[in-house]
Amino acid sequence: MLFAALRAMRPYQWTKNLLVFAALVFAQRAMEPKLAAVSAVAFAAFCLLSSAMYVFNDLMDVERDRAHPGKRNRPIASGALSVPAAWLLVLLLTGASALLGWWVRPPFLAVLSLYGVLTVAYSVGLKHVAIVDVMVVALGFVLRAMGGAIALDVVFSNWLVVCTLFLALFLAIGKRRAELTSLEEGAAGHRLVLEHYSVAYLDQLILIVAGGTMITYTIYTCSPEVVERLGTDKLYVTLPFVVYGLFRYLHLVHHDGGGGDPSGTLLRDWPMAATVILWGVACVSLIYLV
Repeated sequence: MLFAALRAMRPYQWTKNLLVFAALVFAQRAMEPKLAAVSAVAFAAFCLLSSAMYVFNDLMDVERDRAHPGKRNRPIASGALSVPAAWLLVLLLTGASALLGWWVRPPFLAVLSLYGVLTVAYSVGLKHVAIVDVMVVALGFVLRAMGGAIALDVVFSNWLVVCTLFLALFLAIGKRRAELTSLEEGAAGHRLVLEHYSVAYLDQLILIVAGGTMITYTIYTCSPEVVERLGTDKLYVTLPFVVYGLFRYLHLVHHDGGGGDPSGTLLRDWPMAATVILWGVACVSLIYLV
C-alpha cells in the first residue's frame, strides 16, 4: 500500500515545482546557502501539496479513470490504494505542506494556500469549463514562480511571470490536444471539457501561446530593468534554447503523439531534457560568471 501511495503522489511530476527556484537564480541569490535552503523548503512544500492535489483529483475522477485505457491502472482506480487511505494521504500531505509553508514565511503560505484552493476548484468543477480549465492549470505554474520569489522576499520580473503564464498555457493546451487525439471518440467520456475543443482550434491556440512565450521571453532578456539588475545584456543568447524547446515539443505533439504528460515528456525525450539543462547552464553562466 505504501508503494501504491507513492505512485498516487506522482513524484515524477515534482519537476514542475522546480519553477520555485527561478527566483533564487534570477535574483542572483543562488550562492547564499540560507536562501538556497529556504527555496528548497518552499520546493518541498509545493511538492507535498501538489501530490495531495493529484490524489484528491484522482478521488474525484475515480469512476472515469476506471473506464480509461491507461488511467484505470492508477492506484485508486485499480483498488491498490483504498479510498479511505487516499483521503488520509490527502490530509497528511496537505498538513505537512502547510507546516513547511508557515516555516518559510506567512506570505508564502498564503500563495501556497491559494494554489491549493485553485487546484481544488479545478478538480471539483473548473476543469469542465472550456478555456478556463487550461487557464487554471497555467495559473498554477505562475503561483509556483511567484511563490519562489515571495519565499525569499525578492523582486521577480513581471515579464518573467507573463512568460511563465504563456509557457504553461502552451503545455496545458498541448496536453488537451494529446488527450483529444489519443482518445478520439471516447475523449468526452474521459474528460467532459474535451467536447468543447477540436484539434484545429487547439492548434490555433498553441501557435498563439507559443508566439507569446517567445515574445515575452525576448522582452524579458532585453528589458533595461533586467539588464541593470542582473548586470548582463547577454541573456538573449539563451533564446535559441527556448525556441528549439518549443519547436521540439510541437514536433512531439504533432508527429510522435506526445504532449499528454509534459513532465513525462521532459524525462523521456532526451533532446528536450538536454535543451532544458543547457538553457539552465547558459542562464547560470551568464548571470553568475560573465
